[in-house]
Amino acid sequence: MTAADTFPRHSARTQGFTLGAPRSFTVAPDGQRVLFLRSSSGTDRSNALWLFDTAEVTEHLLADPAQLDDADVVSEAELARRERVRERASGITAYAVDDSARRVAFTLSGELFVSEPETGLVRRLPAQYPAADPRPDGSGVRVAYTSRGELRVIGFDGSGDRALAEPEHERVQWGSAEFVAAEEMNRARGYWWSPDGSTILAARVDESEVARWNLADPADPARAPRTMAYPAAGEANADVTLELLRVDDARFGERLPVRWDRGSHPYLVEVHWSAHGRPLLAVQSRDQRSQLVLAVDPETGDTTELHRDTDPHWIEIKTGWPAWTPDGRLVRIAALDGAYRLLVDGTDWTGAELQVRAVLDVGPHDILVAASERDPTQSHVYRVTESGARRLSEEAGVHGARRGGPVTVLSSSGLRQLHTTVRVLREDTPIGEIASLAEPSTITPRVELLRLGARELCSALLLPHGHRPEHGRLPVLLDPYGGPQAQRVLRKQQGYLTPQWFAEQGFAVLVTDGRGTGGRGPEWDRAIAGDFAGAPLHDQVDALHACAAERTDLDLDRVGIRGWSFGGYLAALAVLRRPDVFHAAVAGAPVCDFRLYDTHYTERYLGDPNRNPETYAANSLLEMAPELRRDLMLVHGTVDDNVVFAHSLRLSEALTAAGRPHTLLPLPGVTHMPTSESKSENLLLLQLDFLRRALGLPARSPEGSGSTD
Repeated sequence: MTAADTFPRHSARTQGFTLGAPRSFTVAPDGQRVLFLRSSSGTDRSNALWLFDTAEVTEHLLADPAQLDDADVVSEAELARRERVRERASGITAYAVDDSARRVAFTLSGELFVSEPETGLVRRLPAQYPAADPRPDGSGVRVAYTSRGELRVIGFDGSGDRALAEPEHERVQWGSAEFVAAEEMNRARGYWWSPDGSTILAARVDESEVARWNLADPADPARAPRTMAYPAAGEANADVTLELLRVDDARFGERLPVRWDRGSHPYLVEVHWSAHGRPLLAVQSRDQRSQLVLAVDPETGDTTELHRDTDPHWIEIKTGWPAWTPDGRLVRIAALDGAYRLLVDGTDWTGAELQVRAVLDVGPHDILVAASERDPTQSHVYRVTESGARRLSEEAGVHGARRGGPVTVLSSSGLRQLHTTVRVLREDTPIGEIASLAEPSTITPRVELLRLGARELCSALLLPHGHRPEHGRLPVLLDPYGGPQAQRVLRKQQGYLTPQWFAEQGFAVLVTDGRGTGGRGPEWDRAIAGDFAGAPLHDQVDALHACAAERTDLDLDRVGIRGWSFGGYLAALAVLRRPDVFHAAVAGAPVCDFRLYDTHYTERYLGDPNRNPETYAANSLLEMAPELRRDLMLVHGTVDDNVVFAHSLRLSEALTAAGRPHTLLPLPGVTHMPTSESKSENLLLLQLDFLRRALGLPARSPEGSGSTD
């Protein structure tokens, strides 16, 4: 096998075999068109805009970045947006449409483009540079976008580009999502058109009180540091307000503040504005134990409380609510009696049988949701009415959907195939598929899904192909994430490629989702309240021991653990707290001191550090540094703006002060997720080499593939 054929290189070149796969679907309300993004091959990083014609059952290329722009220059604002959504591709990475999906807007290299799918027109508009987050109004007459802190409006024909709202100073942004909204609330936008196109409801984000952090790349000392506003736990957040901005020519630029008690509920979680009712806001208290649904009067800016949720720990944010049904009933998701339930005007539509994950679409006769039943490793699509729920997806796996009129795009992933199957249904009858151009992998995961221990922890065990117990005992590598609302153990082959590669190098790889990781209801999620270092680590140890009790070929004298982000925290925690169990750890971008992590995430689970300093100390890796007795490798990007490089540097400093040997591997110029082919490839190889040496395994050339038996 040549170096070019190795799995690490192939995975890096294809971005984990995701390039070339269709994504970001929009179904026209009449069901005649499906818009989506896809690159031209499994190694092409540049996404193009495509159309699937549901009548002809054919695909058409609408906008090719190679024909429109050859610079591929990405502004700082766009880089920040991509970081928040973990976007690693280039080209057209996002787009927005009018109400009929006949007019589309997107950006390339900071330039604003529009397209008409029915005519094939693609045109660059003379918008201010750099343009970001363009969105047409409902009728497609105007396009709003953000640029240099301004919220601007331009005609779809390119006429009348002008600022609708301008920042008073450099720390104010109009129409953009602040850091914690984009990173933690899944709200990537900061403005919303009225259904008639006369008004925009826009967020004004003032970061004047937010601490300024400097991100410098030590490998490039001549380059000035990038300064960013980072709201660390216990410190000031951005001040977010909402205003109604008039766009119609007669009142262009008139402003009307939206009023609610921001002192008690400062977080703007979500906004919904449709033709079915007044604008809806979801707002949270700083401690996230209270969340309100408010209706806005567009003529006065006054708000009316429609519903109030409270929880002794926190309100879990779920996608797709609040919303109105076409007949004006309020749709929301609530944690009630052990389940996340879909409620319509307060009536429970899903009961205790489903754990509702997201509202996907609200139609005139039903609501489309993603939910799990008894098996949290699966997520299915359901059509829900007041009479009950009917499952639309059939095969075991993880499914999602987008809908418009009679047409539904159903995305399905499972253990039998690597790539997601995208089927187009008309009235539940398949009419065609949207092709994936992603490359196949040389590795086929050999996944054994298990329920381990008293808590029936969802786990996946991966062994080398061809291994039998009589072949001898295998060193064990735990490969968790383990953090809140982030499942790794799913019936989806895509997630097991790298674990299987490590298995082929001679490991038994165990992936476990412990308490807090989602899919099993509110009590499971809240079991980590106030303690990141307890339940998550306890569950990893329990799963390991339970698995070893069933499998005599696991060698508990040689146990390693690897992870990234929260998984990196968990890996380092494992060798610090439980050296009797874990003998080596690779901790990638670990959160070492939660006082350096953001407000919305950290305070949700650990509270306010100004009031609960002992909780932060108990969960800090820095406090545990003198306890290190095992081999630890820290890996961190030097310009990470999510888990900043200071985390690993401070832990390294604490370990050095305590005289504890360790390895620190900085990744120059890398953010939270490595994107460079060479760095992604070699990072896997370096981790493997470290684990082999730390666990006393003989060195050998990495194997790149396993058989497909």
